[in-house]
Amino acid sequence: MSTGVIIALIVVGVAVVVAAGLFAARTAPRGGRGLRRRFGPEYERVVARHDGDTKAAERELAERVRQHGSLRTHPLEPAARERYEARWADAQERFVESPQDAVAEADLVLADLARERGFPDGGQYEEQFAALSVHHGPHVHGYRRVHRAAHARTGRAEESRAGTEELRAAMVEARALFGDLLGPGRGPRRRPEDPAAHKRHGALKGRLAKGS
Repeated sequence: MSTGVIIALIVVGVAVVVAAGLFAARTAPRGGRGLRRRFGPEYERVVARHDGDTKAAERELAERVRQHGSLRTHPLEPAARERYEARWADAQERFVESPQDAVAEADLVLADLARERGFPDGGQYEEQFAALSVHHGPHVHGYRRVHRAAHARTGRAEESRAGTEELRAAMVEARALFGDLLGPGRGPRRRPEDPAAHKRHGALKGRLAKGS
């Protein structure tokens, strides 16, 4: 093999290595600032869980990106979108009579919807949550609150008011992630069966929003 060919092969090899390095640099999280932008409030929560150790928190978040950053979601069919909207509306309507049941249903709706969009199965909550946090960092805490509330034991009678307020707040916060997962092009909403039902539904939304 001639000296010219050897030199050419070396140049090509170096170019491949450099290109691979540049690609990795572009696709990897860009330190704390890039992770802050991607995860939003979730970044601060992870730092707090690591007792303020930002390096440890960033290692955890970078690992989430490594595992789930390449995930590609599936669009929802209109019929599926309408079905999930109906389930969420039913959960909200159930809140007045049974807040705990309503939150449990909201937890199931989010898990099922995330799975249908292409995220890991909700039966493995921690993995599904990690994947969601990579792609929906600003709103993922609502899912955490709903999931914890859905699996918490019912408190004493004197704590019921505080418990109901916590459940209400969890439902309200989780609604943002629900909207994100529905995606653009939302299908038609279910129409109430009668004007009285429409009025009751509006009152329920107001209660959830105001905490009354």
